[in-house]
Amino acid sequence: MIATQEISLPRDCTFTPSDWQALAPFWYPVAFSHEITAERPHGTRLLDERLVLYRTPEGTVIAAQDLCLHRGAHLSKGWIEGDRLVCPYHGVQYDSAGQCVCIPAEPRTSIPRRLKIRTYPVMERYGLVWTRLNDNGPVPFPTMTEWDDPDYLQVLPDVVELNAAAGRQVEGFLDVSHFAFIHAKSFGEPDNTVVPNYPIEQTLAGFKADYVSTVSNYAHGMKHLAPPDFKWRRLFEVFLPFTAKLTVTFPNGLLHILNAASPVSARKTRVFVPICRNFDKDAPLQDTLDFNHQIFAEDKAIVEEQWPEDLPLKLSDEIHITGDKSSIAFRKRLAALGLGQSFTA
Repeated sequence: MIATQEISLPRDCTFTPSDWQALAPFWYPVAFSHEITAERPHGTRLLDERLVLYRTPEGTVIAAQDLCLHRGAHLSKGWIEGDRLVCPYHGVQYDSAGQCVCIPAEPRTSIPRRLKIRTYPVMERYGLVWTRLNDNGPVPFPTMTEWDDPDYLQVLPDVVELNAAAGRQVEGFLDVSHFAFIHAKSFGEPDNTVVPNYPIEQTLAGFKADYVSTVSNYAHGMKHLAPPDFKWRRLFEVFLPFTAKLTVTFPNGLLHILNAASPVSARKTRVFVPICRNFDKDAPLQDTLDFNHQIFAEDKAIVEEQWPEDLPLKLSDEIHITGDKSSIAFRKRLAALGLGQSFTA
């Protein structure tokens, strides 16, 4: 369990207070790096908190609470002057540390020190901007070193929007027994449904699931490209609470997919999916984007309909099969973070 320093919850928070406090210390992606510019601020949400992001002239990304403390306007509706964020209501200016440095209506007044908006730490990795709402000590950060490897092709698909809990989405990404059914139109094989046994290895950040089977990862119409009886290895690496990296061993190289689920609210999720591979680097990029979109759309259709909407952490609430080893490990590790048995994210 991560030690937490309690901070105030967002207004109209959809999480239980204890769950929000348990989730707030972790890193989540909140935007693509290319979305954050020095021309205009960018508004988004994380764990029900309204955030504003912008880039200083030096290239540093600033993340802050999207709320002017003077009269409650959204700073994301304002503009940027140098390294200052300007409120659209009265022109109040905040510097990169969140401190108010100018009140145009009273330029000579002494500015109260408490006129300072809350700012958050930022990391830019894998084409994404990440932040955390409670900076109360180190927590593991998801790793995808291949993204910076010049031998790899990097692909950044559009974000996947879901009306579903982040926990449900990540569990679906880890699931290995649904290929033949949910992905029957993309790569699943209806005559290849058996799930071979696979090991689970606990890690500091989460766990690994090393799954080997004969289910091809090629799309239908391309499965002939794999040698007969080729063994497909899918290595899942989980970074709690809601990020998982999948490495698929192809006949001619490696494919890496980072499934980074960002909980907008308890039952609304944005999934960022950086992808990189060290083979077929001259293949049309749009084919990769289309295939990825198809697979995530197939998952979205079922995840948005699951009931209950929340991911049950009490194992006796649902029935499990041997192939659910990764799901069981995921639920146990989420519970160990201090999340409630009736999980709301």
